Amino acid sequence: MIAAISGRALAAAARRAGYRPLVADFFCDTDTVALAERATMLPGDLQGGIDGERIIDTLRRLAGDDLPAAIVLGSGFERMPETVDKIARHFRLAGNGGAAIRRIKDPQLLADDCAELGIPHPQLRWDQPPDPENWVVKTAGGAGGGHVRRAAGESPTAGRYFQRFVAGRSISALFVGNGQTAHLVGFSQQWTSPAPTAPYRYGGAVRLRRFDRRQAAVIGGWVSSLTRRAGLVGLCSADLIRGPDGYTFIEINPRPGATLDIFDDVDAPLIEAHLRAATGQVFRLPRFVDSMASMVTYAATPITHFPSIAWPEWTADQQSAGTRLIAGDPVCTVFARGPSAQSTKRLIKGQASQLQLQWEGDRT
Repeated sequence: MIAAISGRALAAAARRAGYRPLVADFFCDTDTVALAERATMLPGDLQGGIDGERIIDTLRRLAGDDLPAAIVLGSGFERMPETVDKIARHFRLAGNGGAAIRRIKDPQLLADDCAELGIPHPQLRWDQPPDPENWVVKTAGGAGGGHVRRAAGESPTAGRYFQRFVAGRSISALFVGNGQTAHLVGFSQQWTSPAPTAPYRYGGAVRLRRFDRRQAAVIGGWVSSLTRRAGLVGLCSADLIRGPDGYTFIEINPRPGATLDIFDDVDAPLIEAHLRAATGQVFRLPRFVDSMASMVTYAATPITHFPSIAWPEWTADQQSAGTRLIAGDPVCTVFARGPSAQSTKRLIKGQASQLQLQWEGDRT
């Protein structure tokens, strides 16, 4: 059973591993419903988040008379460790419990751990910095880039903290934790899709075919140390910035994340590794000889009546015809594969641009 803001990627991964997924998410879009054995709407909404009061009843109705092998939680639960623990009292949880989430998503604890372990990490403060142009402001426990703002003009607010800005290239390390060690799956380069109110909104990611072995060993050591401190299990990802002076560790997302699509493999399914790691069993990880990318497309302007589109096979999470969208709403996810990260990134951006003409028209 899967519960997440968007459950499509987890449902696809479950199908690749031979499972029949039961899915609760905010969208129940056509490809999620097609992948799922059964699907239902997750209580709550994008603005207010998941409704922790109603979720158990929703999951019970979804399970029906079936006994799910486990429940896998995706995006949306990072700031709800109490709800995660409540779910774990009713279903077998495959993944991180509330204690691990609290530990790794608390910005002060993470900063303290990094300082003790000698892991490069940006300076953190809760009061307004004297040089706000060199800082960003984030939500404690937040995930994705939508909650991140430049600090200039921002005032201290409960649940928000200031982090010194680090210039460089955004790199993510996907790993599987077993409570003691982090087993690296691979690295990806990420990019943003800035919006007026969300300058660090997630844009996409490309799987890196090559990565320096010495740097991978160093990063693997950092992530293993934090895995041991927090007791992380299952699929997680670590965000880093590669700058002129090396890598700076930013944060860990203690759940399967946005790069699942580009790292999953039918011969070594990552959902199987996630489930086995959660129960202390041995698992296999995929190996890659090429590159793959995924990219989210957004509505640039309001769309009162989304057109009917013959969606290419290299898309997912497609908007339905007739839907009303506001500026910034996601339209679909685009995929591409190629021999190198650079060529694959060029390919996917070209594909996305051509596809966007079908709902935005030629704006030149």
